[in-house]
Amino acid sequence: MSRITRRDLLGRAAGAAAASALPFRPVFAAEAPPSDTVRIAVCGVKGRGGNHVQEWLGMKDVEIAGICDVDTAVTGNVMKAIEKKQGKPPRFEQDWRRLMEDRSIDAVSIATCNHTHTLLSIWALQAGKHVYVEKPLSHNVWEGRQLVKAARKYRKCVQQGSQSRSSAGCYKLARFLAAGGMGKIAVSRGLCYKRRTSIGTKPDGVPPPTVNYDLWLGPAPTRPFNPNRFHYNWHWNWDYGNGDIGNQGIHEMDKARWYLGKAVHPRKVVSLGGRFGYEDDGQTPNTQIACLDYEDGSQIIFEVRGLNTDAYKGEKIGNVCHCEKGHTSGTSAFDLEGKKIPVEAEGGPHPGGHFRNFINAVKADDPSMLNADVLEGHLSCVLFHIANISYRLGEEVPFDATKTPFGKNDAGNETFERMCTHLRENEIDLSKAKYRMGPVLTFNPDTETFVGNAAADKLLTRDYRPPFVVPEIG
Repeated sequence: MSRITRRDLLGRAAGAAAASALPFRPVFAAEAPPSDTVRIAVCGVKGRGGNHVQEWLGMKDVEIAGICDVDTAVTGNVMKAIEKKQGKPPRFEQDWRRLMEDRSIDAVSIATCNHTHTLLSIWALQAGKHVYVEKPLSHNVWEGRQLVKAARKYRKCVQQGSQSRSSAGCYKLARFLAAGGMGKIAVSRGLCYKRRTSIGTKPDGVPPPTVNYDLWLGPAPTRPFNPNRFHYNWHWNWDYGNGDIGNQGIHEMDKARWYLGKAVHPRKVVSLGGRFGYEDDGQTPNTQIACLDYEDGSQIIFEVRGLNTDAYKGEKIGNVCHCEKGHTSGTSAFDLEGKKIPVEAEGGPHPGGHFRNFINAVKADDPSMLNADVLEGHLSCVLFHIANISYRLGEEVPFDATKTPFGKNDAGNETFERMCTHLRENEIDLSKAKYRMGPVLTFNPDTETFVGNAAADKLLTRDYRPPFVVPEIG
């Protein structure tokens, strides 16, 4: 793909200068891959990071050499569990950069907030380490491309935490569909029907004494501490998260693209939705539809529902492909009469599960062994990033303005009709409510920029707060 720079997007020469002034820029020569024990550091140990710790502790050829979290209040039990299992405590650092400087560490396992995923990953690569990074691997399109470039430049393994890529069932279905087992796929649909209650409203305040708030903010703009923008609820604030389409949804978005067999970006995107049922501190939609169209006419449709809802064709958090010969639901296939048919395909992903797959690739020093290589992760992250850009640029319109907000896209309009029914069932008065209707955006897959829309291009990246600047990788 053609090289995209921050200067191309926004003329940010100052941003590039800040990147070169980073206090942490170690670049070490590639060392021999670990042949016996992989020494790994875990960054971010609350929530999903705790799962990372348990996975690594279960492997005899992995040693957790260090842990890091900007909140020391969440590290106690983790440190004890590691010491109990390994017989000694790991090194602890509150500042990620100090662990990156440790040349004895082979790999870094990242489970921090979305807005720091790319920065920490690139820092780790520059320090000569392999990277396992939770989904999504980026907070925006531009930085995701920099991570792909960095992985290739430093010739290291970078695996996104898209565990479905290591699922035999998902792999078999993808191969079955690619071989034409269901005929042409008209729509590959991703679903994130996950109940999310109100987070309420909370005043700004003072960070807990256990928190290094400057480190937590990282690349994000300086602003007062608020508990509703901190542990987990950061997902619903644009400065740090990407909403549920980029949280739980990225798993299903990744599978939607995989099943459709697309290794390129779509050409068109449009998204609509809103935050319905409550008023709180959240910014991201709890109800969203995104339509992404490819050059050949195939389509991905993604649905987010955060209020109570029934399943769609047996799925709530999963995928449905609408095909010439029937449809799929989960990892099963059904003919046009709804009768289940066998899913037959040879082969499978590299064995051992997603975390094991990463360690095997690290020990072999072979990124081609990864089930969810950084480029696959980037291609899938771009889908929800550009959908969110359309949504954020939208304008509020009344529900009775039109029954066909997606124009001639029948599948999109049918999805909108079901969304309206869903909202009514949750006692949303659509005669008074409005939704945000985003513009149809044309995306250039080669340059990873929009066509003729400077406002959309601006949202492809962000203003990075020095010294936490994602470097532009040449």
